[in-house]
Amino acid sequence: MNYQAKLPTPFGMLGIRCEADALTGIDFLEPSATPLPPSQAFAREVCEQLQAYFIDPIFHFNLSLKLNGTAHQTKVWQAISAIPSGQTRNYGDLATLLGSSPRAVGQACGANPIPIVIPCHRVVSKSGIGGFIHQRGGDALDIKCWLLAYENNQTKESVGLRS
Repeated sequence: MNYQAKLPTPFGMLGIRCEADALTGIDFLEPSATPLPPSQAFAREVCEQLQAYFIDPIFHFNLSLKLNGTAHQTKVWQAISAIPSGQTRNYGDLATLLGSSPRAVGQACGANPIPIVIPCHRVVSKSGIGGFIHQRGGDALDIKCWLLAYENNQTKESVGLRS
């Protein structure tokens, strides 16, 4: 896969895919992947905004996105994008909101090509954490748990609350 940047993060390496003026994908890479400086101006902007998020989880991304998904996936991704940092919604609630099924919402979450920017990690099951990037265990769930804990702890601290 061709990446325009590979960005180290607190939980591992992110592969950034973009065109000249739009983000097309973020992949979770092996922790041993070698960092790659941005190869173009837009990739540099993506990396700068991701770094800003890792400093402040309330940071709001302002990036052009190029999404290739079905109409249903696009609706789910828009709904996910409206979930504030430090909060979660469950698959069933989003399904009710969108006139869909929890399973279809989960499939759209798993197909999200731009995790973190489109925060699919904020969607959980009624009985637990749910899946992440089409996985129900391992490193993927560790990353989801890290992102949720990071946002929850930071947002509570930012408004003067402690866990």
